[in-house]
Amino acid sequence: MRYQVSGKQIDIGEALQAHVETELGVVLDKYAHRPTDALIVFSKTGGEFQCESVVHLSTGLNAQASAHAHDIYAAFDACAEKMEKQLRRYKRRLKDHHKDRVEPVELFGASSYILAASDHEDEQEPDTLTPMIIAEMETKIPTLSVGEAVMQMELAGAPVLVFQNEKKTGVNVVYRRPDGNIGWIDPQIST
Repeated sequence: MRYQVSGKQIDIGEALQAHVETELGVVLDKYAHRPTDALIVFSKTGGEFQCESVVHLSTGLNAQASAHAHDIYAAFDACAEKMEKQLRRYKRRLKDHHKDRVEPVELFGASSYILAASDHEDEQEPDTLTPMIIAEMETKIPTLSVGEAVMQMELAGAPVLVFQNEKKTGVNVVYRRPDGNIGWIDPQIST
């Protein structure tokens, strides 16, 4: 298990690094089998410290948590508590489904684009309907079951997740609806 503890424009001492590895190690030993690595980043905004952590599991899933507090140790402890809650839910779901993924999640490449926001102040019609691309990045799309996709979305704290369905060909989407439920888009492929 690799730990990468760093700070954004703040110095992270050896005592904090040891505390992070010890406490997060206890959580991961209890709930996550074979985690590969953990990235913990501390930053300071105003008078508060923020801790963001990402744990990569050997199944290909990622767990994310973040917290902030006036003390750097309290920020990490709150973040670790959130991580523990997510991993406990993940482990419970695996037990409920009586299924443990033995093969890692398959990933395939895709392009991700960031489009320029339109100015709502300008009341004129746009010259073209083609949006301006301001950034292009490489991203990975996982091959998951629908249940695993929902779990991954919740672990990441994301509002939406694009994935390839294990049982079908094609790209699917799960998303959090405004009413709190989960929506699933499963396009029908015509033959």
